[in-house]
Amino acid sequence: MTRRQLGDALWNPQAHMPTAQAKRLVLRGGVGAWLISSTGQRLLDATASLWHANIGHGRARLADVAYRQMRKLETYHTFGRFANEPALRLADRLAEIGPVPDAKVMLTSGGSDSVDLACKLARRHWQLEDRPEKRMILSRVGAYHGLHAYGTSVAGLQYNRDGYGTPSLVPDTARVATNDIAAVRRSVAELGPENIAAIIAEPVIGTGGVIGPAEGYLQGLQDLCRSHDILLIADEVITGFGRTGHLFASHRWDIQPDMVTMAKGITSGYAPLGGVLVSPRISERFFEGADAPIFRHGLTYSGHATACAVALANLDVIDQEGLVDQAGRLETVLEKAVKPLGDHQLVEEVRAGAGFMAGIHLHEGVNGDAIAEACTDAGVLIRVIHDNTLQICPPFVTTEDEVGLIAGTIAQALDAYQH
Repeated sequence: MTRRQLGDALWNPQAHMPTAQAKRLVLRGGVGAWLISSTGQRLLDATASLWHANIGHGRARLADVAYRQMRKLETYHTFGRFANEPALRLADRLAEIGPVPDAKVMLTSGGSDSVDLACKLARRHWQLEDRPEKRMILSRVGAYHGLHAYGTSVAGLQYNRDGYGTPSLVPDTARVATNDIAAVRRSVAELGPENIAAIIAEPVIGTGGVIGPAEGYLQGLQDLCRSHDILLIADEVITGFGRTGHLFASHRWDIQPDMVTMAKGITSGYAPLGGVLVSPRISERFFEGADAPIFRHGLTYSGHATACAVALANLDVIDQEGLVDQAGRLETVLEKAVKPLGDHQLVEEVRAGAGFMAGIHLHEGVNGDAIAEACTDAGVLIRVIHDNTLQICPPFVTTEDEVGLIAGTIAQALDAYQH
């Protein structure tokens, strides 16, 4: 029997495994905006892991909450008439603070789960409205909505769609313009609004390159949906819970979607959890009358008691420490810090100003992975996302000096690569 090294069996997501195994970076600790590797290197977490470490790492308060809840009741399923107190309290709180008036809340295990749920519910809604022809789900070019079956099918990143059948895993999806509302209107007219169940959109495209909404785009999308009886799904898996300086990006850009998908910042990564806010337009029929239909959807860990208790504690931290306002202030700091990078010969474009996040779009031919690796070697953890873009999305507890360190380290890596 061949002797195995630690972790030989681990298959990393979204990874070229020969490279991942050869260059594996093992993390063993973290406090605030900083991480510690297995070799003892301190790393500034400039990406908040996968966009989610909003309150920072190593919060004993959340660990204590999880411990106490597990000692009481780790969880129990919420199918049928069953529930637990943390799930009930969290659902009420999300309905109160979210951008959907009088919302009902379905809880999931994460963002991809939430997208699948929302897309299924959109199609179910129109079937119950006796309009079964309304089944298309539209999404934006460059969009990322997770990697479950529906998220893969509505992906605006073609490489995430390739290899699973033609045209997609789930039929009846199409892509529309990223930020040109006139072009979206033309697409809707060509496809026929009578065939469209919903449009799903990230208020700020994340993995697709950190692309903020063009002026009037989101409002125009909402108006288009309302005028053609199409549901609007706001995918706030990244932007929810403070990333844009508002609790939800829908608040910042003044839209009221029919559904809102959530995850990531709901627990800041301390437990896997997600959810969907659902408007009364969709939910009411499921809550009224002896003949109310059943939405045949659910997950083993929907409303997981410990995850919900952690989420409530996370929301308390965000509220008590003023971290949403802090993210709003740091948005300006970050935009100012990264703007000079736009003048570098290796940089195509700097995208910032739509939240405490930024994308440094490198010219074609520049090895973005080499730049990111140089930054990490220098103590700032950076990753490359779509279109050769360096992702910046730090925890809300990052200081102004640390924001400057992120921008300065990228500048140094660019200079070193050039020479």
